[in-house]
Amino acid sequence: MSGDSSCRSHRYDRPVDERALDILHRLERRYPSIGTALQYHDPWQLLVSTVLSAQTTDDTVNRVTPVLFQTYPTAEDLANANPESVEEIVFTTGFFRQKTKAIIGLSQALTERFAGVVPSELDELVTLPGVGRKTASVVLAEAFGMPAIAVDTHVKRLSNRLGFTTQKDPTKIEQDLKDLFPESSWGGLSMRLIQYGRDVCMAKRPNCPGCELSDLCPYPDKTADS
Repeated sequence: MSGDSSCRSHRYDRPVDERALDILHRLERRYPSIGTALQYHDPWQLLVSTVLSAQTTDDTVNRVTPVLFQTYPTAEDLANANPESVEEIVFTTGFFRQKTKAIIGLSQALTERFAGVVPSELDELVTLPGVGRKTASVVLAEAFGMPAIAVDTHVKRLSNRLGFTTQKDPTKIEQDLKDLFPESSWGGLSMRLIQYGRDVCMAKRPNCPGCELSDLCPYPDKTADS
């Protein structure tokens, strides 16, 4: 047992860039093909769906968006929608008034400034109502296949636990991850960390005994095997 313990300690005491690549390869083996669970047919639908996904589950969003997009098939349609009608559709996603204001506002901005076409530049995306770096990065990576890292609560938690960063600010975490990982991996990195955060490395009680990254993880508060 002492030899195994020494080996495990040595492996997560390695330089962070070496550990990061090993962790990436393991996550890629676990999730060889991965993408957002949000259902969409074009970048605009993904943008709206991602805004709606805040503080709720992807399944909940996927239950309301078919009705939403059937009622308002284009950005121009949603830009001209009655807010009360939209609120009724998105009610179950929570914070429905704020979300309604955001998705109508971003649709108006798209219609007025971008001819209804979602831009593929982060600096332009974040000018839209309700669209921050995380939402913009999801759209860039998923809809456009561009290298982008979206930092949500799962990515933030795992990045700190795995020793990729000591930052709390999402923008600084994003930069630390970009410095650690090859650009070719950025698009899938967020989704793999998010899924692993849901499956294994949960916020309140991570399944450390069943974690295939535990020998590479310096997180001190590993749960005991019960």
